[in-house]
Amino acid sequence: MRLGLLCVGRMKAGAERELFARYAERIGAMRNLGLDGLDVREIEESRARNVETRMAGEGDALLAGLSPDAVLAVFDERGKAASSADFAEFIRRERDAGRRALWFAIGGAEGLDPRLRQKARAIFSFGAMTLPHQLVRVLAAEQIYRAMTIISGHPYHKA
Repeated sequence: MRLGLLCVGRMKAGAERELFARYAERIGAMRNLGLDGLDVREIEESRARNVETRMAGEGDALLAGLSPDAVLAVFDERGKAASSADFAEFIRRERDAGRRALWFAIGGAEGLDPRLRQKARAIFSFGAMTLPHQLVRVLAAEQIYRAMTIISGHPYHKA
């Protein structure tokens, strides 16, 4: 199953980008799990003045980047604050169900268009605090890597 992140905005140069790249490289190096790499698709932030219009435009672009056979999960502050083990179990279940691709969406400054939350098979939260998009990407990559290590039985995850 191919893994991916759909993101509003571009990852800027700096420490966050380097840390994200480190986890993406680790994900790519994991073999024999039936999980394959971490694709990233970035869309431009909308310039619309109206919040609803901005979110709808970003939602359209995110949905357009999703293949019809892919499963969608999202990171949203209104989602479930799952444990790493629960997150790993979600990925394992989707893999074992024969899904071809699993994409995780990260919204823009205004959040995610409601259509993405409606389409999502799961909604995860890193907590109620507002976090910078750059850090959410790093956290998402780290948790995907951690999930892969949990699934493989690797000792990276300390319960």
